[in-house]
Amino acid sequence: MLDDIRHYVDVITVLAQKDFKVRYRNSVLGFVWSLLNPLAYMVILTLVFSFLLRVNIPNFAAWLLIGILVWRFFSIGTSQGLFSIIGNPSLVSKVYLPRYIIVLSNNLANFIGAALEFLALVPLLLLLGVKLTVYALFLPVILVLEFLLIFALSLSLSSINLKYRDFFQLWDITLQLGFFLSPIVYDAKLIPVRFQLMYSLNPVTRLIESARDILLADKLPSFFDNAVIISIITILLLMGFLVFRRLEGRFVEEL
Repeated sequence: MLDDIRHYVDVITVLAQKDFKVRYRNSVLGFVWSLLNPLAYMVILTLVFSFLLRVNIPNFAAWLLIGILVWRFFSIGTSQGLFSIIGNPSLVSKVYLPRYIIVLSNNLANFIGAALEFLALVPLLLLLGVKLTVYALFLPVILVLEFLLIFALSLSLSSINLKYRDFFQLWDITLQLGFFLSPIVYDAKLIPVRFQLMYSLNPVTRLIESARDILLADKLPSFFDNAVIISIITILLLMGFLVFRRLEGRFVEEL
C-alpha cells in the first residue's frame, strides 16, 4: 500500500513538472509572461477605473492586482484542466494508473505557476505602498483552497469535455460571465442588498475577498467566508468524482 502511494506521488510529481515546463518551452520570455499579463491588465484597468470612472477604492492598483491573480489562477487552472484527459491519450489508454491523477498533475502545474505569481506579487505590493502584516502568511491557505476548487471542477470538466468535444466553448463563455460576476474590477458592496447572499455563494468571490482581507485589510477571512468556500469545495469534489467515475469507463473509446 505504501509502495503504491509513493509510486503515485512520484508519477504526479513527474507529470506536474512536465506540464509546467511544456507551457513555457517555446516562449521567448517563458514564465515572465505570467507576470506581464496581469500587470498589463492592472495598468490598463487602473487607468480606466481610477481616472475615467473615478473609483474610490484605497490603493486601487494593489486591490485590483490581487483580484486579477486570484481569477487568473481559477480561469487558467480550469481551462487547462478541462483538456487534461484529451491532451494525454497515451496516458489514458496505455498506462495503468488512476486517471484522476492526470487531472491532478495538470492542476498541480497550474498551482506551481500561481504560487510563483503570488510570490512575485509581494514585492509589487510593497512598491505600491502596501504594509504587509503577519496575516499575509495565510495566503498559502487560500491558494490551497482555490487549488481544491479547481481540481473539483476539473474532474467534471475534463470528463464531460471528452464526451462532448465542443463543451470547452461553453466553459469559455461561462468564464467570461464569471469574470463580471466576481468582484475583480468593482467592489462587492455595489451589489444590491437583496442579491448579496446569492452573490456571496460564488466561491471565487469569497477567495478574492479573503485574499484582499489578509493582504490589504489586515484581517482573517470571516467564519462565513470559510464555511462557504469549504462547503462548496466539498460538494463539488464529491460531484466531480461521481461524474468522473461515471464517464471514466468510456475514456479510451472516446479518445
